[in-house]
Amino acid sequence: MTAAELPIRVMVHEVWDDIPLVVTPTTTVREIKQRALAAARVVESADAFLVKFRGAELADEAQTVAQSGMPAGAPLIVLRRSRRPVH
Repeated sequence: MTAAELPIRVMVHEVWDDIPLVVTPTTTVREIKQRALAAARVVESADAFLVKFRGAELADEAQTVAQSGMPAGAPLIVLRRSRRPVH
């Protein structure tokens, strides 16, 4: 890992798994979401999911790690945009 690389944790709610990723300050939120979903083997469209950081949705997925203020070790959550009914 280089000085420009940051380790982060992404909880993929769909599989309830913590995915460790290494990103750079120029990595976008969309890239993080896509990488986390792929690592968790979620095959649905990434558009069906959103990313939260510090409890708030990162709605602008073109935003970079640097622009969002994510520090090393930042915890993110990837979850469905709409809730699934409980049966």
